[in-house]
Amino acid sequence: QVQFVESGGGLVQPGGSLRLSCAASGFTFSSYSMSWYRQAPGKERESVATINTSGEYTNYADSVKGRFTISRDNAKNTVYLQMNSLKLEDTAVYYCTRTTVRTWGQGTQVTVSS
Repeated sequence: QVQFVESGGGLVQPGGSLRLSCAASGFTFSSYSMSWYRQAPGKERESVATINTSGEYTNYADSVKGRFTISRDNAKNTVYLQMNSLKLEDTAVYYCTRTTVRTWGQGTQVTVSS
């Protein structure tokens, strides 16, 4: 079955960096665009970044543009999210999923706090 295992979250100070990873299985990874979403406490889940099948094209939410970078390794069935210049408002649980057929893993918690 389709499975996503996110990792790399943690506690970081404002201005810090984290790199999230998502290992995917159960489908042909290279055939799907992939997305990162996040959900903060009391808020709806929102799209953060999307990458096409080859990795050539990416798209970002305005709130993270210039700070976050999505990438993928089709040989490893893994999608990444490099997060720099983290802000308090980036605190959330982060999930990866296929862009067009969304199913969810357990996510990884990112907490930005001083």
